[in-house]
Amino acid sequence: MTTILNQNGSTKKTFYFMAGLPRSGSTLLSSILNQNPRIHSGPSSPVHGLMLNLDTHIRTDELFLAFPKPTEANKIIGSIIDNFYSDVDKPIVIDKNRAWVNRPHYITGYLNTTPKIICPVRNIDEILTSFITMYRRNPFNGEKINFIDKTLIQANIELNDTERCRALVGPGIIGQSYDAMKQLLVDGKSDMLHFVEYNDLIRTPKEVMRKLYQFLGEKYYDHDFNNIVNIHPERDMEVYGFADMHQVRPDISRLSPDPHDILPAGVIKSCVDAEFWRDFSTSNTNTTT
Repeated sequence: MTTILNQNGSTKKTFYFMAGLPRSGSTLLSSILNQNPRIHSGPSSPVHGLMLNLDTHIRTDELFLAFPKPTEANKIIGSIIDNFYSDVDKPIVIDKNRAWVNRPHYITGYLNTTPKIICPVRNIDEILTSFITMYRRNPFNGEKINFIDKTLIQANIELNDTERCRALVGPGIIGQSYDAMKQLLVDGKSDMLHFVEYNDLIRTPKEVMRKLYQFLGEKYYDHDFNNIVNIHPERDMEVYGFADMHQVRPDISRLSPDPHDILPAGVIKSCVDAEFWRDFSTSNTNTTT
């Protein structure tokens, strides 16, 4: 939890964080949380990146190195999140960026609190299936190439589903989040993470949400799981090349195809037992099961 104070010391906003794996229900989870009039849970934000860029600049800027003012610099970096959400009038904000698990020390150091990071997760073969089916729903029509194929083209790699999956799991958005979360568990920092299994959210949403509120230390809100709306739509086609990357259905239901019907056999084989977070007992991790 991060509570930002005004200059007079009065409470302004409480910040929590969301990271996790892509295609694991983070947009759905945010849409549910936004039903609570006290909570703002928006799309992925640039807050972490802004903090990283400014931190990197300060550490290498010759003018700062010649006459360092670390306390003041830390205040500037720490104020980014409050300024970014200055237009939000709700007391609780959940900032979403998968890189928070890479640098939780930004939350601890610059925001001076122990981080609470929500991590939506899902079977890796199901995540890849979601990406490939989304790709097939959005074939290239000359408007904008999707970010997956763009990466492969730049690396002069053949465009096929196996290579798309390799790019996503290897250096891509799945692999980066996956490795960072795993390292935090290995380092014994499981108390800052709360894993939300996608399939649990679909099957038992009320139970999952109760555990989430318990992790945050906030009063439970009675959500309507049959009237879900994404109130923060993103420019998906323009930015990502997928028109429906962050769409949600009005009710909770599972429509995903079987990975065996979508993915190459070699990809499915490589995904066996990849869900590392289930190797840690529930006594050591905050996991909804």
